Amino acid sequence: MKASWETLKILSDPTRVRLLALLLHEELSVAELQEILGMAQSRISSQLSLLRKAGVVEDRRDGKRAYYSLPASLEPRQLALIRAACDAVAGQPELAEDNENLGRVLARRRAQSESYFNLIAGKLGKHHCPGRSWEAIGHLALRLTPAITIADLGAGEGLISQLLARRAERVWCIDNSPRMVEVGTELAAKNGLANLSYKLGDIEDVPLPAASVDLAILSQALHHAQHPQKAVDEAFRILRPGGRLLVLDLKAHTFEKARELYADVWLGFKENVLHGFLKKAGFQQVEVSVVSRETIEPNFETLLASGAKPAA
Repeated sequence: MKASWETLKILSDPTRVRLLALLLHEELSVAELQEILGMAQSRISSQLSLLRKAGVVEDRRDGKRAYYSLPASLEPRQLALIRAACDAVAGQPELAEDNENLGRVLARRRAQSESYFNLIAGKLGKHHCPGRSWEAIGHLALRLTPAITIADLGAGEGLISQLLARRAERVWCIDNSPRMVEVGTELAAKNGLANLSYKLGDIEDVPLPAASVDLAILSQALHHAQHPQKAVDEAFRILRPGGRLLVLDLKAHTFEKARELYADVWLGFKENVLHGFLKKAGFQQVEVSVVSRETIEPNFETLLASGAKPAA
């Protein structure tokens, strides 16, 4: 009951309600909130501080950036109060403008990621990309079983899948870059790989039926996802009972330039965070380990995570 009273007090301020209405939709940085609301950073930060103290928002540090969201552990009554307050003022001009600005911010996020991958389509094998060492890829390939159906999620032009398709029954490459899909399709045709197909789609909304593949791969793709948990959940959905997920991704690092150079959304993941993604999705036999340490600065480390979908 005390938590509900505190939440009601928090909801008495219009700015705080506008912030909560935005965070109900998406995790956002202070800079993004500043852009959406058109307010000074100091004002937004002070209100976020009050919301955090009240326990209705939490912050996540990713390098030098701070992202805010509603806690997953928020009490149902508190969440209901927040939703009711936001719904009550949803028709106000300020809220409508906030939603429009939020849409633009999220669209820019997607466009930045897509433009980067369209730019480097056809070049991934020729330039350094963090975590894409052959040593790390080799660890992943050694765990594969021939004559199975595979989904390479966030495949890019599908360098891994081009190899897997030579032995697998069917390989699906999913990527949200039209240019990557185009280049990959051309490569598949050039190499005579009729069992290798490319589909335009998002790893958080995979255009494949449920229980349709034996193996799902997320190779250096998860740190480009806006919502990594959704991507892992989707991998679980498309796997048949007994199927496996393999994830190659960067270990948490502090190389901020990766956002600009490689369109990274996340600066890697801690081992326990990656482990948590798989467990929450429903995977069993989850393992996470470091499989590669690069010798050149900034000395990226690569994690390999694996998990099995329970058998029917």
